[in-house]
Amino acid sequence: MNTPDSHPPAPHPVLIRMHAADNVAIVATDGGLPAGTALPEGLVLRDKVPQGHKVALHDLAPGDAVVRYNVPVGYARQAIPAGSWVHERLLDIPEARALQGLPMATRPAPAWEPLTGLTFEGYVNADGSVGTRNLLAITTTVQCVAGVVDVATQRIRDELLPLYPHVDGVVALEHTYGCGVAIDAPGAEIPIRTLRHISLNPNFGGEVLVVSLGCEKLQPERLLPPGSIPVQGDRKAGPDVVCLQHEAHVGFMSMVDDIVARARPHLERLNARKRQTVPASALVVGVQCGGSDAFSGVTANPAVGHMADLLVRAGATVMFSENTEVRDAVEQLTARAASPQVAEDIVRELAWYDAYLDRGRVDRIANTTPGNKAGGLSNIAEKAMGSIIKSGTAAIASVLAPGDKLRPDQKGLVFAATPASDFICGTLQLAAGMNLHVFTTGRGTPYGLAACPVVKVATRTDLARRWHDLMDLNAGRIADGEITIEEAGWELLRLLLDVASGRRTWAEHWKLQNALVLFNPAPVT
Repeated sequence: MNTPDSHPPAPHPVLIRMHAADNVAIVATDGGLPAGTALPEGLVLRDKVPQGHKVALHDLAPGDAVVRYNVPVGYARQAIPAGSWVHERLLDIPEARALQGLPMATRPAPAWEPLTGLTFEGYVNADGSVGTRNLLAITTTVQCVAGVVDVATQRIRDELLPLYPHVDGVVALEHTYGCGVAIDAPGAEIPIRTLRHISLNPNFGGEVLVVSLGCEKLQPERLLPPGSIPVQGDRKAGPDVVCLQHEAHVGFMSMVDDIVARARPHLERLNARKRQTVPASALVVGVQCGGSDAFSGVTANPAVGHMADLLVRAGATVMFSENTEVRDAVEQLTARAASPQVAEDIVRELAWYDAYLDRGRVDRIANTTPGNKAGGLSNIAEKAMGSIIKSGTAAIASVLAPGDKLRPDQKGLVFAATPASDFICGTLQLAAGMNLHVFTTGRGTPYGLAACPVVKVATRTDLARRWHDLMDLNAGRIADGEITIEEAGWELLRLLLDVASGRRTWAEHWKLQNALVLFNPAPVT
């Protein structure tokens, strides 16, 4: 027991070093460590160091590489004595790796035994895809209809959904696109195909109701051309369209009434669907990180990487993304490509994004946020090394451009080239066909998607404890020494199979539904 004259016990110093060649380690102790703390190997902290931040293990001279993950993540701007806090103000970022002279498909694929016997309870669609949820999509061709759709969607939830207990919900696919844009300009195809492919996400079961204003540039037949929606049962071919400017609509409520009435047959067909046992190979899992910290590459992302390897062994599809967060690891990506062509596809997409950033007069350095830095990540070079780990170790089987949809034969590990913004990345992964989402965070974020279950993984026990009703899995137990990365990966896989079978995530419990954010590199008129 502490007396008024006594001092609280000093926190137990815990440092994490990712590789034997590293000359820095991060402080894992809750609350950080005060100056004067005695560290292993006879070091004494010269500064107060927050949790997740780096400590110099050796004296560093100006210009010396600061090495974490056995990779230079910066160069010392000044002398940094051993035991010092190493933060972004002391470092110069390494130059971006050139996109020439890269190792192309040089790393052999892991020699794994297939993982069999894993199943979940899903909804099988006419095109062979499988949904993890049974949702009605109301797709909009233009932002102008959003107000009417909001009112109609709420009425459908209140009045109709109680009559259809096997329907999980109704999702309005609202956005800010459709008119006032250079719709035929280079790059305009990206938001159009994104909206089209989200409308065809497996979790909607082909039941799509389209709401159009009537005068917009993005007409319904351009959004969903003939043959784009698979015919199933008694459903008619082609999209079911409500046009608000149609002469039959007299007044606001007649528009709302029409949308609600047109939703009924879609809900009836969805309600007749039943879950059935399907192999884990039917999963299309998107992995992403947001609100990252220095623990992301230590706990949550390595656990997700192990889970990704397990899913690939089971024949499933795993998508990783975030261009600027993998750009500094490009040589790792091209080396892991399953073929030289896949390696060239990776380079093509990253080069396109480099040029896109250059047009906006920004570069990859803009990626790292103030929160990332507060969590111990000095720059994008360090962030990238922790981000790429969540892709696991499988060979990269194929590459998707922004807004593209997976083909049925695209299995295994896929690089879906997207911006790193959480909501744009999630939107594009939905368009690619994602039916389940894994999202890791160290700083914390209430991110959620209406069209797809989001499994949230905390990097630190402190976050999992404080946000106990937002995080689905605590990977911070890896840093605490309670479980291994492999055990956490298996635990996450079992959780995913349960969620795919209907178990609700915390994001679903609180109905966290962030809006679609379209990637639109075309000019606005």
